[in-house]
Amino acid sequence: MMARVRRHLHRTLNSIVRTMTIITLPARLTLVANVLVAVSLLAALLAPGAAQAQGDARRGEKLFEDCRACHQVERGPSGVGPNLHGVFGRAAATLDDFRYSPALKRSAITWTPQTLNAYLADPQQMVPANRMPYAGMPEERDRADLILYMQQLFR
Repeated sequence: MMARVRRHLHRTLNSIVRTMTIITLPARLTLVANVLVAVSLLAALLAPGAAQAQGDARRGEKLFEDCRACHQVERGPSGVGPNLHGVFGRAAATLDDFRYSPALKRSAITWTPQTLNAYLADPQQMVPANRMPYAGMPEERDRADLILYMQQLFR
């Protein structure tokens, strides 16, 4: 699909360049402004992690039940896994009441929807030798739903 989008974009831009040579300056400026808006919107749609802006929080809540087996979400002490309350914007491995792996302590990760998405996809790939016994969540849609739910939960 990406190749098809690129080909279409290339043809469109070539057509615009040909058109630019035969129209007046004010019309060129309007055309350039419209193209910039369209390219910005396209870039936002095709950007990695763009799916995170969308999702189904109800599905995410169901997916989060697996996380609740180890992670707490209310303010308070950590359980088997670190407490996730306030996780967005927090540096990884910084809760005092949890024993993190040396690998996660060295990771320099700050948890954002994007970093959490990458981590949940394959924790061992993102942080080799971390201690979280989780194989990962390969489906982008599942991760988007889960992260959307977490964002709503921790507002």
